[in-house]
Amino acid sequence: MKIAVIGAGAMGSIYGSYLSKYNEVYLVDNKQDVVDAINKDGLKLQENGSDVVYRPKAVTSSEGIGKVDLLILFVKSLYSKAALEENKGMIDSKTYVMTLQNGSGHEDIISEVVPVERIIIGTTEDNGAILKLGHVRHGGTGRTNIGMLVEDKDEMLNTLKKCFDKSGFDTMVHDNIQKLIWDKLFTNVSLSAITGVLQVKMGFIAENPSAWNLAKQLIREAIAVSNEMGLVFDEEIVISKVKKASEDSPNGCTSIYTDLRNGRLTEVDTISGSVVSAAKKYGVEVPSHEFIVNMVHAMEQRNN
Repeated sequence: MKIAVIGAGAMGSIYGSYLSKYNEVYLVDNKQDVVDAINKDGLKLQENGSDVVYRPKAVTSSEGIGKVDLLILFVKSLYSKAALEENKGMIDSKTYVMTLQNGSGHEDIISEVVPVERIIIGTTEDNGAILKLGHVRHGGTGRTNIGMLVEDKDEMLNTLKKCFDKSGFDTMVHDNIQKLIWDKLFTNVSLSAITGVLQVKMGFIAENPSAWNLAKQLIREAIAVSNEMGLVFDEEIVISKVKKASEDSPNGCTSIYTDLRNGRLTEVDTISGSVVSAAKKYGVEVPSHEFIVNMVHAMEQRNN
């Protein structure tokens, strides 16, 4: 299969590396030093204390690559639209676009370049961290969950499962992928959002009564939206799961916390913002999420 992975960050590097074992893979990134390092010395994944070298072809421009069978987005969601526009030369009437990005609602952006019948959404339980140029620690493995929003008439999901599993992933096809995405979203819209605004580690949320009350309010609003979408969840089970995530990672640093601490733009629009967008479609009031989105954006802009 001919595959383009957009974004050579930690996750893009992990997927680009594994898939390159049995596929024609292009890793597209706009950082010239990253691309040069990968092409010169290979892409090194540190796994279980040792390095394994992979050889995907890294490029700063997709010009000349031609059409691909699968394009995987691994840029931060706020750059998705620009990334798709810059690389639309690889997309034709048979190309599928996949997102395993954090948050929800990515299909709204992707549908501007391909029809919904060729959009694949999902989540990944793998994780990683960049050690240096062309060197990534593959810290943990898990399941790659994929699905579509409409009927998979060409059985592309099963084709991808075979391709991904052969390359070393544990892939599961879901009939209702949105429910899985929202199940993960509840943790992000509570823990990630609050730790970002308060600039605290994950454990603080479960420890502090005021922070925990806010987390529960955010969860309840998000569940009210999901219920209107037909994605029914047990509120107490979700709250218990989020609290456990906070307690189990007391020193954990969420993406919004880290981005705000380092003066970077965040992905809040596809995390808390995705709840706000869905709430507007279904006529649900989510004042806490609206506050969080505005607060995070204000924090992003405070040093401009």
